[in-house]
Amino acid sequence: MIKLALTDLDNTLIDVSGIASDHARHAIHVALDAGIRFGPVTGRVPAAMRWMLSGDERCSATGAFVNGQIIYVDGHKVRELSIDGALLEEVAQYIKPREGVALALCDITRLTKLSDGAISYVGATAEELERHKRFFRSDYQVLEHVDRPSYIKTNLRCDIPPEEVASLQEELRTRFPELSFVLPQNGGQFIDVLPRGWDKGKAVLFIVDYLGLSLDEVVVFGDSDNDLAMLAAVPNSVTVANAVPEVSAKARWHIGLCSDDAVADALLDIVNANARGAAPSFMQ
Repeated sequence: MIKLALTDLDNTLIDVSGIASDHARHAIHVALDAGIRFGPVTGRVPAAMRWMLSGDERCSATGAFVNGQIIYVDGHKVRELSIDGALLEEVAQYIKPREGVALALCDITRLTKLSDGAISYVGATAEELERHKRFFRSDYQVLEHVDRPSYIKTNLRCDIPPEEVASLQEELRTRFPELSFVLPQNGGQFIDVLPRGWDKGKAVLFIVDYLGLSLDEVVVFGDSDNDLAMLAAVPNSVTVANAVPEVSAKARWHIGLCSDDAVADALLDIVNANARGAAPSFMQ
């Protein structure tokens, strides 16, 4: 019987609109009312749930945010990990010669409607960012160096072709083994930076252990590179039909498209299956 459902948000639970549908939030409430814990496992910060989940706090009382660096259970923060500023400075200096790439440092205490925090860029000049203003826009601060001892949310933003983004990801993984670099979206222009040894998978296992559940009582949903560790962490791993093929191949179960609210339907399927003492239809 499934007792915990955890899901990625962008392109998994939530489509390109960036806001969970009424159907998705209804399905989450049905699951919660049936005693099934639900939570997002996302690269987004907790405060972003205000608009992504329409301010519905029940939908994110449990969850792992910033790719698992911040974890909440039943409304209480139970873990937080940051990234050393000195390491981020090395990354910023390394990418400096590369046109169209900058390291974004997010002040997650200053959330805006379209971001996960006020942005400062390092590793690129103001003139370079202006040449790429279509991508970097104008609401940011440019820094010469990383200005804090540590950051929680940071990523590389790349106005370069997708194949070059993937190549840069591999290059950074080799050059900086103390950090992890993951792609949060299919063919996207962002590379999330994480502490080495911590990812969505570790966050899921932390929540499972914290709640005293067994792994077969958990289901996870994902679509992208940064979901791979989460999909590998539990037996009941699920991808949506729009997932990256390499990621989909790692999942045990498969459902429909994010744009068709497939995760919401799967949650309702789980509720009905639990009531019958059976397995959900997508697990048969």
